[in-house]
Amino acid sequence: MSTMASHTAVAARSREVTASAVRRHELAAFLRHRREHITPEQVGLVRGARRRTPGLRREEVAHLSAVGVTWYTWLEQARDIQVSVQVLDALARTLLLDPTERAHLFQLAGTADPAPTTTCPSVTPALRALLEQIEPFPACLQNSRYDILAHNRTYGLLLCDLESVPPEDRNCMILSYTHEQWRSSIVHLESATRLMAARFRAAMAGHLADPAWKALLKRLRESSPDFREIWDRHEVVAPVGKRKEFRNAYVGRLTVDHTDLWLSPDTGPRMVTYVPADEESRQRLEKLHAIALERQA
Repeated sequence: MSTMASHTAVAARSREVTASAVRRHELAAFLRHRREHITPEQVGLVRGARRRTPGLRREEVAHLSAVGVTWYTWLEQARDIQVSVQVLDALARTLLLDPTERAHLFQLAGTADPAPTTTCPSVTPALRALLEQIEPFPACLQNSRYDILAHNRTYGLLLCDLESVPPEDRNCMILSYTHEQWRSSIVHLESATRLMAARFRAAMAGHLADPAWKALLKRLRESSPDFREIWDRHEVVAPVGKRKEFRNAYVGRLTVDHTDLWLSPDTGPRMVTYVPADEESRQRLEKLHAIALERQA
């Protein structure tokens, strides 16, 4: 290794160590704050006459979370120790964290939440109303990781019965590489999945240390040989609108124009819309919408 490369590697490692230390101290401060603002009564404990603090003691949090007192003390002291997802889950429940606080806890610990919340602050009532108004055109809200955050009824029947898919599996990458009905509904599957992988790689450049992104990549590599082969090509493309063709199980072949409507200045949350490219597709989407309404009734 050259001297310049060696110095670059040392600098990168130094930044990584510094970022890890910052996260540990933020995690310690967050745990202390939450512990000090929860009363014994909130977690089913009796307040003793000699208690000097309104919040919980460290040993009480440790006992309720089934971890050692010394270990928990080290955690609040920002020691460099490994924290399992099971312990983080127990701490989140003991400290009565809401979904946003729980996500913050796991992010500070540098670990993917095995049971992430199914709600998203990006999905406002106004956006849900807009999804409904767009019908019979299929539309959904996605983030840059391809998680489907919300969708209208027509989209719910476009590629599969999306309501039958567990919330943790409602990700277009997972569905496009592992869900047989979803895959069979895409007319040009090979080019579509290759494009998605390239877009995913481009978006992931800004989230290389994000546990949720790393967990999704790991799952895709483990569950799909096709994805592994495409991913190893290191292809990168920017998001673009595109004409697409689908084989719908209820109304037949559809040709639509795909458009991403970005909800923020960066390429994060977006509304994905499919507008019919011809009159026949328009009529079939209207029929699909009617079927969706009948199934909901």
